[in-house]
Amino acid sequence: MSIQTSNHKRSERKAHLPFGEKREGRLYGKPILSVLQFSRDDLEEIFMVAEEMRMMVERVGTFDLLKGKVLACLFYEPSTRTSSSFIAAIERLGGSAIPINEVRYSSVTKGESLPDTVRTLEAYADVIVLRHPETGAAATAAKYLRKPIINAGDGTGEHPTQALLDLFTIREELGRIDGLTVTMLGDLKYGRTVHSLARLLALYNAKLNYVAPDLLRMPPKIIEELKQRGISQTEHKALDDVLGATDVLYVTRVQKERFENPDEYESVKNAYTITPDTMTRAKEQMVLMHPLPRVTEIAIEVDDDPRAAYFRQMEYGLYVRMALLAMVLGKA
Repeated sequence: MSIQTSNHKRSERKAHLPFGEKREGRLYGKPILSVLQFSRDDLEEIFMVAEEMRMMVERVGTFDLLKGKVLACLFYEPSTRTSSSFIAAIERLGGSAIPINEVRYSSVTKGESLPDTVRTLEAYADVIVLRHPETGAAATAAKYLRKPIINAGDGTGEHPTQALLDLFTIREELGRIDGLTVTMLGDLKYGRTVHSLARLLALYNAKLNYVAPDLLRMPPKIIEELKQRGISQTEHKALDDVLGATDVLYVTRVQKERFENPDEYESVKNAYTITPDTMTRAKEQMVLMHPLPRVTEIAIEVDDDPRAAYFRQMEYGLYVRMALLAMVLGKA
């Protein structure tokens, strides 16, 4: 879908539904646990609301759409971008946040279970955002809650809101998603962002290239899942094998914290580095993305290249998370 088409549909939609009017839409009251819960229609609706949020932020900065609503931000793992993005999102919408970023200092150290923790926070908040080191933790927590919970990353499993903002970034930067060639580079084994993004791209019949050392290959489970959906996928060790045909280059950090064996980390930590020379061999209209933080995988000199979208990617994330909060709380 082109941006012009999106703008037309957005205007048409506004004519029938004033911005901010309460409605029980597709996501109202629902947990956001996995990208597998989304249809293509869901994504288009999220992106239209995100575009509305972008216009409102640019026009007035903050507004009272979620005035009186409280977000509990519960992070069992360190986070800068995701936690601050959600807090900024709720505050831009006129709500407030309970930030809990140092869980090791909380009642969890006294032996409190995850279900008890989230049920306690539910008494104070209207929506909970959870990051947890165990795969499936958000789904477990959702079983005990009456209010919506949003998965902000569960171990090596998924990171659905990151995948949504990544897809929105591609759409905004290139004007389309259908049929693009997306190359994922780096830590594809432990990188939950690429797991989620690959599944969303399957809805748009994208071609996927995976470039990684043997130790960090995309999990066979995901490759098989996408194969069953008819998605073209190839695996490589060298980026130059596919760089010239790549529309979106999605780079990931090798995550030291996921390795049990330090020697294995040392053997792959500098496997790939994107430099200005790398960019000379890429398409003029290619988009370079990274979920951040980066270490050595993208040289700082690349930041001045107009194709480097990773800081714009962070800004797009604010609008997408604003959209999700408004939608799950019935105000989009």
